[in-house]
Amino acid sequence: MNQTLVQLIPVLKEGFSMMLVGMVTVLAFLCIMIISMFIMSAVVKKLNEIFPEPVAQPAGGRGKKSVATDDSEIAAAIVAAMFRGK
Repeated sequence: MNQTLVQLIPVLKEGFSMMLVGMVTVLAFLCIMIISMFIMSAVVKKLNEIFPEPVAQPAGGRGKKSVATDDSEIAAAIVAAMFRGK
């Protein structure tokens, strides 16, 4: 049993070293990706200041359309549909 443990030690060392290299590689990639996203965000903000998008005018030339806030007609239609189904 002691002989098998001695044979496993180099394999475990190699496994841990490969794991460490893989984890460092992933960490480095994620750090580079986060930094590049921050840089890209700053560049896009600056470009939006330089070249703003035109604001589309609504059809009809007016501002906001008035919206009815009274839902009593809708509620009455729902109640009528519920009682009609019985």
